[in-house]
Amino acid sequence: MSRAVRFHEIGGPEVLRLDDVPEPKPGAGEVLIHARAWGLNRADSLFRQGLYSVAPVVPAGMGFEVAGVIAAVGDGVGELRVGQAVSVVPNFNLLDYPMHGEAVLAPVHAVVAHPEELSFEQAASTWMQYITAYGGLVEFANTRPGDTVVISAASSSVGLAAIQIARRAGAKAVALTRTSAKRQQLLAAGADEVIATAEEDVAARIRDLTEGRGARVVFDPVGGATLATLIEAAAQDAVLVVYGVLDFSPATVNVMDVLLKRLTIRGFGVAELAADPGRLAPAVDYVRKGIIDGDLVPVIDKVFPLEKFADAHRYLEGNDQVGKIVIAVGPGVSR
Repeated sequence: MSRAVRFHEIGGPEVLRLDDVPEPKPGAGEVLIHARAWGLNRADSLFRQGLYSVAPVVPAGMGFEVAGVIAAVGDGVGELRVGQAVSVVPNFNLLDYPMHGEAVLAPVHAVVAHPEELSFEQAASTWMQYITAYGGLVEFANTRPGDTVVISAASSSVGLAAIQIARRAGAKAVALTRTSAKRQQLLAAGADEVIATAEEDVAARIRDLTEGRGARVVFDPVGGATLATLIEAAAQDAVLVVYGVLDFSPATVNVMDVLLKRLTIRGFGVAELAADPGRLAPAVDYVRKGIIDGDLVPVIDKVFPLEKFADAHRYLEGNDQVGKIVIAVGPGVSR
């Protein structure tokens, strides 16, 4: 037997339980991972509340990110081997492969050997955030030197990854955050400018920072009323990548702005890229090289012990973090 985080009803962190479950056995194309660390995502909270794009079937396991050691392999897993340190790229149905357990199955196409430079905590903080930011900023927007990249929810793990990728591309990273409380932390994380959306005129500040041109790249997980402001702040021929919905209120879009500025508004989810081997391979190579070069460094806000897994969810929903929230699992977590 092993333990897994599950919930038996929709709700807040209080519905989470650490259940004893049989240790699974890998089938063809699967590996069994003994977890050392879990990465926590906003999607985990939405899934638990029944607000995610996939509806939970209770009792439901959960979790998209894990790092650990391969304990067993099924047929057809290529060069993956027992004892290998690995992590996962979110590229699977959460109902089939929940990752927040002490022993979890993962499909071979989602498993990568993480760079030696990373601890297990860092590896559990890597693929969701960097592949998402890579897809939006590199693959779709073709971010290049001289661009201004506006990054909403910049203190999130994906936001911080986007700051690093924008800087790696030679662009100016403009971080958006609700208040000034996280300004210094975002500047320390590499942001060139920080705008507090509840305290400043966002569109005016972006025009000032770009000498009236507007931002060529916008990377947004918020949606809602914010989207109209970001469209107003966008430059001619700008690319707006929307990769999440933190604000479920209706978005009022100025279609004339979209038309006259020739804007591209593109919805994106990491699973889209990760499901295509021809797109995933260069993304993984890009992230690996960035980590080795030192341009991409996973930022961890706080590590919780396994027994405090519900507190980790509460902390996530408090929105005070700057970076990734990680849950340590099992002995010898750091490597």
